[in-house]
Amino acid sequence: MQQAAEGGGGAEIEAAFVTAAGRLTQLPWDQATASVRFEDLSPVSAFPIVPGRRWGPGWWWAATTGRHVVHGSAAMRTQLMVLDRNPDVTGLAARPVRLLWRDPDGRVRSWVPQLFARYANGTGLLADCPSSPTTGGDRAQRAQAVLEAACVRVGWAYRRLEPPPAVVAANLRWLAGYRHPRNQGPPGLRAALAEVFAEPRPLAAGAAVVGDPLQVLPAVYHALWRGHLTTALEEPLREEALVCADAERAGGNVEKRPDAGGGQGKG
Repeated sequence: MQQAAEGGGGAEIEAAFVTAAGRLTQLPWDQATASVRFEDLSPVSAFPIVPGRRWGPGWWWAATTGRHVVHGSAAMRTQLMVLDRNPDVTGLAARPVRLLWRDPDGRVRSWVPQLFARYANGTGLLADCPSSPTTGGDRAQRAQAVLEAACVRVGWAYRRLEPPPAVVAANLRWLAGYRHPRNQGPPGLRAALAEVFAEPRPLAAGAAVVGDPLQVLPAVYHALWRGHLTTALEEPLREEALVCADAERAGGNVEKRPDAGGGQGKG
């Protein structure tokens, strides 16, 4: 690999990644962000398998892309789930790039963010998914400052994503089970749900009006995942939960989506 350029803190950074042909490549950061589709790349390094650890690497099927994304922890899987539900996200990848820079003392440093998300406006998000604010220690904090500066310079964002509240995460896990398009039901069902839930209405009662709950409920949950219907995810998702197709009419019952912090477009 080429030697990382001097000037940490986001001034001069190199990006190392594995191309679709399997070749390890390194480019200046600004050039890489302008020319490389990180959302299409495989991980530049594998997630470790720790003997005795209850959690190992796994795969998340992303409704956004119709492809699997590898994850290395429960916290990362949760953030993948949140990003996958964000309608502004168009691409997702795990560990697609290693950033390298040189500290003022001359030592080469590197960091591999756990997640990359591409937004509809073309900007990108590099993110890590710590299970707690102190995860990663001082090294993570130093890398955060460098990556934040590097991303701001190209109109992207870097975040250490905070886990959503436990109830929100549990509700999203339930809805994620219905994220596949096969759960949207037959033609016309989405329109019927929008009509029935034009005003806030209990979930189970509204589904029963539309038809057989065995057929309708999966479509309700799919619509809640897609954002075609909305409810307050800060409260347990029960039969009595108020659901509405119009966020403005939902008022206090409208959900508050976790903010993954998309980058701002270049001027």
